[in-house]
Parts: sequence; C-alpha cells; structure tokens
Amino acid sequence: MGGRSPRGARQFFHRISLMANSPWGNGPKGDKGGKDGDGDRTGPRNPWVTPDPADPARGRKPRGPSALDELLRKGRGSFGGGGSGGGNSFNFGDSAGLWKWGVGALVVAWLLFSSFHIVPPEKEGVVTRLGSYSRTVGPGVKFTWPTPIERIRMEDVRAIRTMQIGSPNATDENFVLTRDQSIVDLAYEVRWSIRDPELYIFQLADPDGTIREVAESAMRATVANFDLVQAIGPGRVEIERQVQQRMQDLLDQYRAGVTIQGIAIRQADPPSQVDEAFKEVTAARQKRESDINLARAYEQQVLERARGDTAAFDKIYEQYKLAPGVTRKRLYYETMEGVLSNTDKTIVEARGVTPYLPLNEVQRRVVPAPEATTKGGQ
Repeated sequence: MGGRSPRGARQFFHRISLMANSPWGNGPKGDKGGKDGDGDRTGPRNPWVTPDPADPARGRKPRGPSALDELLRKGRGSFGGGGSGGGNSFNFGDSAGLWKWGVGALVVAWLLFSSFHIVPPEKEGVVTRLGSYSRTVGPGVKFTWPTPIERIRMEDVRAIRTMQIGSPNATDENFVLTRDQSIVDLAYEVRWSIRDPELYIFQLADPDGTIREVAESAMRATVANFDLVQAIGPGRVEIERQVQQRMQDLLDQYRAGVTIQGIAIRQADPPSQVDEAFKEVTAARQKRESDINLARAYEQQVLERARGDTAAFDKIYEQYKLAPGVTRKRLYYETMEGVLSNTDKTIVEARGVTPYLPLNEVQRRVVPAPEATTKGGQ
C-alpha cells in the first residue's frame, strides 16, 4: 500500500470493516457463516438461518425454495427465462417440446381432413393419384392418401341436368332449315345425366360445350328431313325422338360418359320478319284441311249408307228366293208408297166411277169455309 494515498487507504479499510459487520457473517477470516478457521463464531449470526433449539450456537441448514418460487421459476422457463441465470437466457428445451406438439397436431389434422371423405348417396367420387386417374368410389366413408398425393372429385350421377338452346322469348333466334327450304326458329331443351364420371371428367375437355354442339348438329340434321308444316306441328314428337337418338350415338362415339334423357321443343315458329304472312298461309292451309275433312266425312256417310242398302237388299233377295210372287208385290207396294206418299193425286180403280176426280180442287174450296165463318161471327 505504499503507493496509496491517505484518502484511498481510508476508503479501503472502511470497505473491510463493512464486510466484517455484514449480516451475512462473511468476515475477513472465513466465508462460512462468520466462523474462523477453528469453527468459532466471530461475526454476527446469519439472519436467514434459524437457530437450533438443542444447540443454540449452531444454526439449521437453509430450507429449499417454496411452492410459489417453484411456480414462478417454471413460468419464467416456459417463456424463455432462466431459473437463476437472469431474464436474458432462453429455455430451448421447453420451447422445442411445444413446437413438437404443435407440429404433431397439424400433421394429424392434415391427415384427417385430406384422407377421410364422405361421399353422399347421390354422388360418386373420382380419385386421382398425382394427377392421373386411380379409381372411382361409391357412396359412403372412403379413405385416400393425403393431399397432394391423392385427390377426390365428386360428381352427382343421379341428377337430371338441363341445357337451353335458343330462346322462347325471341331474344336469341336459332334458325334451322327445313326440307322444303323454309326457315324455322327453334328453341328446345336437352335433358341429360352423367353415366360414367371417369369418362365425363377425363375424356372431354369441355363436356358441357360438347353436348351443346352435338345437340345443335343433331337438331339441324333431323329437321332437314321434315318440311315446315311438320316441323311446327305434327312432326315435333318424331323430331324429338330422332334428335335424342342421334345425340346418344354421337356422344357414345366420343366416349363422353353421359346419357341423353330427352329432348323437348319449346318453340317452333317462322322468322319474325315473315310471321304475319306465314300466319295467313297457315290459316289458308287450315281451311283447306277443314274442307278436306268435311268432304271425307260426307264420303264416309255415303259409303256407310250404301253398305246398309246392300245389306238390306241381300236380306230381301233371300226372302225373294223363298217366295218370289209375294216378295215382288211387297216391293211394288213399298216402292209406290214411297213415291206417291208426297203427291196430291188420288187414283180410284173401280167400275162406274170416274177415273179421275178433282179432289184437290174440292179440298181447296172446302178449306177456306171455316175462315169465312169465323169472319162472319166477328
């Protein structure tokens, strides 16, 4: 201490005295509870050590940390704080465990939501593995490899789908040429369903567009075999049947995997530019058809009457063969009765009587007599 100043020396000894009188009992001669090398207590008693009642001169050992201290220590460890190394240390062991549990939960959720599928009763599922077709599954709970290894696409195979071609409101005209070089505006509906989901998904790039084009082609090819009157009237049912058959044949050739359920023509009218003239022509044709029907009805009546007369004559002829004389007279009387029943002549066949009596003149003179009597009475 030769180099220390008097002031520095005083500060040094002051620190030594403070350490000797500290409540922890750490004197200059030892560091174990204020004892010297022989075990005698030289400093003040440690305030944190409880004295032993049997040996007051000897203190008990310090107790362990309380439950509250242990809970706080664990809380600091969970959030990255060390137990005794200060608040700047990070507990990598506990955080790694939490990360493992979180990753495990995500993996389990991924497996559950991408591996188990519920297929409704009205649908079928098409399973693809790495983008290529694998299999088709029916309704029920199905298992697949997790996404993106396998994916499932569900299609409703029992629903009847409809497609409108043309517009009944004349906003979208769909002109079709008939056999007699006439133009008709058609609006019709196509009803179809999915038969094979695999072919429906993978065979055609645009199934709906393909069905529309096939329907238009089949309709034009069919209407070309009918004239205008048939297309807008009695031939519509046959047109619908032929269009359905043509569409089904073409789609089967394309392996589209669909079934055509039916065709329904909603409108079959001439173009709007000639609608009035066409109505007049239609009215004339209807009148012609009506006159033809009346003539055919009259023809049928005449034929039936002739057939009835023929049957009656056959019966009379059978009777004539049995009794020719009687039958001849009967025919004569019936014929004369039919001829003379509407005439004003009277024929008398007797001797001494004038062959012709003007009975008609007598009747005419007798008839006005009551009228004259009535006038005279008034």
